Amino acid sequence: MECLYLVWALEKLHYYLNGSVFEVITYFNAVKSLLNMNTHNRHMLRWHITIQKYRGNMTILNEAGNIHKNADGFSRWELPNTPDNPSYVPKTAEPQIPIKGINITDFGTGFFEESTLIPALELSYKTSIHVSTGKTPAMLEKGWNPKLPVDTVKKDLVDINPTASSLNLLLDKVGNHADQIMKDAFEHAKLKWDKIHDAPELEVGFIILVSTLNFKNIKGEKKLKDSFAGPFIIKALHGKNVLKVELSRELENKHATFPVSLVKH
Repeated sequence: MECLYLVWALEKLHYYLNGSVFEVITYFNAVKSLLNMNTHNRHMLRWHITIQKYRGNMTILNEAGNIHKNADGFSRWELPNTPDNPSYVPKTAEPQIPIKGINITDFGTGFFEESTLIPALELSYKTSIHVSTGKTPAMLEKGWNPKLPVDTVKKDLVDINPTASSLNLLLDKVGNHADQIMKDAFEHAKLKWDKIHDAPELEVGFIILVSTLNFKNIKGEKKLKDSFAGPFIIKALHGKNVLKVELSRELENKHATFPVSLVKH
């Protein structure tokens, strides 16, 4: 139970603990073992992962009292001389008072379970102003203070921040602005392309020259080859950007279709 309390405190107080060097004082050696635990139990593994985040900044100190030595390794089984037992004598050691001890001391036995008080205690903590920040933990975490333990009452519902409508409006404006930017970019690219790539007015039967830029198997020195081959006669047009020519005998093994960007009229 003490290990669970430590993990719960680290998760709830992380706003104040991150980047800080602090000490945890415990009366049970079992809590110190969480730093070097090797177990396949999924609950204990989750606790272990939570505590590892603070390994360099957290120091766990053990102050053993005579009253607390009479317990098992993880303090799961309460033995006769525990704080909530009538035979407990506070003067024998500094009393460790968990939530259950507060429950029994303040409300008596048989009326409350400590598990039923945790949501209310958590609500009280989250809505209390912290001295170091001047704000409540709930305000720092969510931006608003709950009036009920909503995590328990509405545990199956989505937790919607009151500023969600404003955020939705902001996202809509950002999305519309991004769409307009994309449209403007496409239009600008099209205008720039059209200025540089004017489709030539060609017809079947025209005599043209074809660029030898992509001709790889022309005989002779590569540096001395002509920039254009031809002239050739256009046999067919495939749209505005592609044409087919009638090649000469020395180039008849090549594909006879060329883009207009490689053609000189």
